[in-house]
Amino acid sequence: MRGFDETASGLYIISVTPFTDRGDLDLPSTDRLMDFYLEQGVSGVTILGIMGEAPKLTQAESVAFTRRVVARIGGRVPVVVGVSGPGFAGMAELTRAVMDAGAAGVMVAPPSTVRTDDAAVAYFHNVADAIGDVPFALQDYPQATGVQLTPGVIRRIVETVPSCVMLKHEDWPGLAKLSTLRRQEAEGRRRISILCGNSGLFLPEEMQRGADGAMTGFAYPEMMIDVVRACHQGDMDRARDIFDAYLPLIRYEQQPGAGLAVRKYVLAKRGIIASAAQRRPGAPLAPAAIAEVEALLTRQTRRLAELG
Repeated sequence: MRGFDETASGLYIISVTPFTDRGDLDLPSTDRLMDFYLEQGVSGVTILGIMGEAPKLTQAESVAFTRRVVARIGGRVPVVVGVSGPGFAGMAELTRAVMDAGAAGVMVAPPSTVRTDDAAVAYFHNVADAIGDVPFALQDYPQATGVQLTPGVIRRIVETVPSCVMLKHEDWPGLAKLSTLRRQEAEGRRRISILCGNSGLFLPEEMQRGADGAMTGFAYPEMMIDVVRACHQGDMDRARDIFDAYLPLIRYEQQPGAGLAVRKYVLAKRGIIASAAQRRPGAPLAPAAIAEVEALLTRQTRRLAELG
């Protein structure tokens, strides 16, 4: 098994957190979900991210969920755990717990209180001090955090924080930024893995710009796996044909505030999780939205049959 390090590539799927209709953790569905991800061929699994409803879990639930996921994965691929939080003490405690449970590393996003370049660099130095030598992915997601990390700031972090092994690249627009980050490596900066987010909305272009793969969620992870594989093989026409068949659903799932409901609805429809429930606050899809999703799924099935 390849480790969670600067060589990571492929799809590190961002997992949903299954709940029962009453809002309890659904551990049997968690087992089925992990089996599904492994069957599709993911390179890693990332849990307790923003789309994993991490802020809605208690610390004890976060650790229990991590243990269940790690046990089911059984060492076949790395498990990465989101540990972002308002304070370093809680981050350090959760990191110790999930690493003791068998996680391969953690993911950290800067808080909205980070306002300057120097503050961003200092923040990730403090992260490294808090969690020790645990490898981590830096989540660059300004749409959610409000923190803008320039390529120059990322370079400073990578060059001075050895335990930062991956960038989860979710800036939007971010293609020029991705090119700049890869150019930095050609100029001598230490290499890190770059995996991309935003439900894979720009995945073919990101792969051409130098991404190693994706770290995001989508109700059809097989799409991202096939696109990344085709890109690595140099078959961009095949990558785009696969991507285009799923694009309408990707676009629909990208709606702020509604995307997780769509993703869980489709996963439940596919029989992978028992319920599409989100933990409160979190609303299910309205009947009109369900009809729209069903129409998209019908069209997607037809496009895939034409693709062969």
